[in-house]
Amino acid sequence: MVKSNLSNADKNALTNSELVLCSLLSGAIAGACAKTTIAPLDRTKISFQISTEEYSAKKAWRFLINTYQKEGIINLWRGNSATMARIIPYAATQFSAHEQWKKVLKVDSADKAESKVRRFLAGSLAGVTSQTLTYPLDLARARMAVTTKNEYQNLRQVFVSTWQKEGLKAFYKGYLPTMLGIIPYAGTSFCTYGTLKKIYKDKMGSNPTTGANLIFGAISGMLGQSTSYPLDIVRRRMQTSAITGYECTSIIGTFRKIYQEEGLRKGFFKGLSMNWIKGPISVGISFATYDFVKETLTVLIIKTKIIS
Repeated sequence: MVKSNLSNADKNALTNSELVLCSLLSGAIAGACAKTTIAPLDRTKISFQISTEEYSAKKAWRFLINTYQKEGIINLWRGNSATMARIIPYAATQFSAHEQWKKVLKVDSADKAESKVRRFLAGSLAGVTSQTLTYPLDLARARMAVTTKNEYQNLRQVFVSTWQKEGLKAFYKGYLPTMLGIIPYAGTSFCTYGTLKKIYKDKMGSNPTTGANLIFGAISGMLGQSTSYPLDIVRRRMQTSAITGYECTSIIGTFRKIYQEEGLRKGFFKGLSMNWIKGPISVGISFATYDFVKETLTVLIIKTKIIS
């Protein structure tokens, strides 16, 4: 277990430029580690999200086995290159934006009740910022995850084909439900994680260990996923409609179509149980890795300043 050895004075020794650099690099590493770990589960979830087939753990397991038998183990990570192309700038931007929004909203200086509201707003705004900047990459990743190598061999082919067949507007299909979903998801995740860390520090008198951060991140991920999952279903249907032929004219129309064809529970919460497995793992790894790498980089920068 790793405990933080940095005092607040040490952390404040970083300039804002150095803080941005640290958070960008830490976020990029954290996102890459987290998403690579759960990539096969992510592909399985997306496959069920965009179809009308009823989800079950047995069917999800069969999908993984069939993919392995027909396409090989590497293809369980199909679309992960697109995921990395998106998640590295996304996570870097999200964590860096979160640090900046916390400063703008003065989260740490607010009283106990108000700090929770500001912490939620900082997380939501960080999610909106990063999602907006990297959305076309998310769409491309979703399309690669539900196709074979014969359709799209790489990320470039997805972009070229989408541009030629559907135009620029297609790169932002499902953008609105994504924004509506990211506000409660990112807000809940960051707020829960920050609150749990503060409770730990107040009770234990020290910063949380890496193991504790992993647990806090897992709890944050589960709560965040649960608040926004129906909108995640809608955005996946809209993102992949050109491939699957699923008719998605609007958010309301997609909601109505899913409800009429599949019902509330089977339609809007399909695969949520898998998200309760992969979500906590992913978010836990992401938050814990971010804090660990950021602390390590901060120490290196401070030591470099002292030596020079």
